[in-house]
Amino acid sequence: MSATTQHHELPTATILGYPRIGPRRELKKAVESHWAGRTTEAELEQAAAELRRRTLTHLRDLGLAVEDSSIPLDFSYYDQVHDVAVALGVVPERFADLRAADGTIDLAGYFTLARGEGDRVPLEMTKWLDSNYHYLVPEIGPATAISYAGSRRVQEVREAADLGITGRPVLIGPVTLLLLAKAADGSPEDFSPLDRLDDVVAAYAALLADLRSAGASWVQLDEPALTSDTWATPTAEVASAVARAYGVLASAPVGAASDDGDAARPAILVTAGYGSLGDAVDPLLAAGVEAIALDLVKGAVPATRAPDGGARDFSHVALVGGVVDGHNVWRTDLDRAAGRLEELGALGAAATGVTTSTSLFHVPHTVADEAGNPELPAAVAGWLAFADEKVGEVLALAAGPDGAAEVFAASRAVVADRAAAPGVRRGQVRERAAGLPASAFTREAYAERQAAQDAVLDLPALPTTTIGSFPQTGELRRARAELRAGTLDEAAYAEAMRAEVARVIALQEELGLDVLVHGEPERNDMVQYFAENLDGFAVTQHGWVQSYGSRCTRPSILWGDVSRPAPITVPWATYASSLTSAPVKGMLTGPVTILAWSFVRDDQGLGETANQVALALRDEIADLEAAGIGIIQVDEPALRELLPLRRADHEAYLDWSVASFRLATSGVGVTTQIHTHLCYSEFEEVFGAIDGLDADVTSIEAARSRMEILPAVAEAGFERGIGPGVYDIHSPRVPSQEEVVELLRGALTSVGPRTLWVNPDCGLKTRGYDETTRSLTNLVAAAREVRGSLVG
Repeated sequence: MSATTQHHELPTATILGYPRIGPRRELKKAVESHWAGRTTEAELEQAAAELRRRTLTHLRDLGLAVEDSSIPLDFSYYDQVHDVAVALGVVPERFADLRAADGTIDLAGYFTLARGEGDRVPLEMTKWLDSNYHYLVPEIGPATAISYAGSRRVQEVREAADLGITGRPVLIGPVTLLLLAKAADGSPEDFSPLDRLDDVVAAYAALLADLRSAGASWVQLDEPALTSDTWATPTAEVASAVARAYGVLASAPVGAASDDGDAARPAILVTAGYGSLGDAVDPLLAAGVEAIALDLVKGAVPATRAPDGGARDFSHVALVGGVVDGHNVWRTDLDRAAGRLEELGALGAAATGVTTSTSLFHVPHTVADEAGNPELPAAVAGWLAFADEKVGEVLALAAGPDGAAEVFAASRAVVADRAAAPGVRRGQVRERAAGLPASAFTREAYAERQAAQDAVLDLPALPTTTIGSFPQTGELRRARAELRAGTLDEAAYAEAMRAEVARVIALQEELGLDVLVHGEPERNDMVQYFAENLDGFAVTQHGWVQSYGSRCTRPSILWGDVSRPAPITVPWATYASSLTSAPVKGMLTGPVTILAWSFVRDDQGLGETANQVALALRDEIADLEAAGIGIIQVDEPALRELLPLRRADHEAYLDWSVASFRLATSGVGVTTQIHTHLCYSEFEEVFGAIDGLDADVTSIEAARSRMEILPAVAEAGFERGIGPGVYDIHSPRVPSQEEVVELLRGALTSVGPRTLWVNPDCGLKTRGYDETTRSLTNLVAAAREVRGSLVG
């Protein structure tokens, strides 16, 4: 059956995905209960099936059609990349026992790969494109077994059918899967996971046939990697891989087996979110896929001519315009979006549809959950669209200005209201940011700072510290909940937090750490805490989004010009410092991370907003220094996260992001030691920027990747302090002293003992005190062992 004959089935209004954690984080709670041993695997499966059922019926009730594959099937227990890797039986050699003889990996094995077990470290985790989501990195080598042995998506297709819904299964596409993967340990130096494309495509073909047999009419293959040109693989090779992969997958008959017995498949919708598809559209057109979804929020309508000057023919493909932002929470300017759809329609495609720019798992479930939230002004709430509201916008755009006249009129009113609202623009904030001299972005030379700091701090070689947060216990969370409910007053709450600070300081002194932290018990989140204390922000009560696995965050909403009305962290840092003679770090979140982990205003450039946040932090740092805090850490774990997906845009981004950090931190004296922290990123791509931050000490995630960043550190001639994380805090396993010693000795081959710091990969907020104490005990013992060998 030809592609054209399938276009009558194309959804005219759809979304590319929906939040999968549940409106009250039902999936998180079910999964973590199972991990804790409180529920069986069967009970977890039952809870997940019920969540999927409620999601499907909810999307149906919102107005998505039930018979034309408008409703996506994109459930995941942990991560969508991991789901496909497991469906293909892909496991690293250290976990070979998890793969059954028939190639399947059960749910227990699925979680073991994600979380590790004993001495077996879990799969590496890193950022998903330019978002705050993290995915598990598949490890693929020349001999890695790859074959399709079954997918949970098949079960989900049947579940939807039982509800009278023809669902559209969603999978990571084969090219993106391989570009996101890393070469397995022991692979030849010239090996790339993309070398296994033919094997992966054969497995995908079997998977698509299985989905069709289960009743799927369409399948969605997400290929966001095609919107980036930052891969190690040259662009031309990526295009060739796309042509090969989809040439095979699209060659099978659609909807019914051919006369010669070829397996049937669903029609293929390829999505390209997070940016412009650009010239990567050409191999997809040539391959004959049935539909392509384009991000028209961050991306552009394809040009009518290919690079060779020839006219592009869209007449045999359906084009779906992603004009509703799946990555941010502002209500869509429907008139503007309708204009983009008209541009798309002018290409002469066989059919057109409307959708979101990306999956909606980046945004909360519904603004309706925020009714009565005193921390979200009603005016700001009226400017927002979460997942449910975005479904409504997609449906309105499909109906058009005539069919949804009231919705379009409301959109125009919102656009006007936002532009004129008090607080969106503040003259004093803008005047301060506009008058900054060059000296506001620079400090004294590092050699001068280092000498001054060494004299004041007098730290040993390989100083030990943590990244900032200590475990957030149930008691702390209850106290915070009681404060919100009004059953605990501010004085009692502050006393409870001070008691926890005293406990954390005493524990660190007992463990023998060299530089202490106050543990951040008063902070609900490293960004939200600051948002609650800065003008220009609002926060939600139920605006949870998935960060990785079962981990969820509530991004704050940056809606107006930013300033600091009063000191934020100074009382906590000075109280902690009063309890010990050891140095205590002040702990702040940097401007880029505050932006990256918030929903940020879209009416001005990010660099302008970053400088406003930086100035607020500069004031906080000045107050910390004046209060006697001699070490101040400004975390920027999201520096790599916002890096544009096109190389041509990197320089401008890195210029403003580095400048904002330096603006925040350059007001201190030479004796004040500035630290920063970065985690779960491909640091090599931004190492020049990390160097440009000019922090005195930089701590980075390094345990899961076994310190693979450090040779690049040495090669770059990085001379300032560096703390490569020696154990992974996102896994429950406790590293042995011997393991940490091995990592430190390996680190010393690239980093000198005068500049090497010893710390975990990240903050300890999500861990329990028992494992934290044991892990830090081993960390300190390992540092002392290696330190002793240096002296000896």
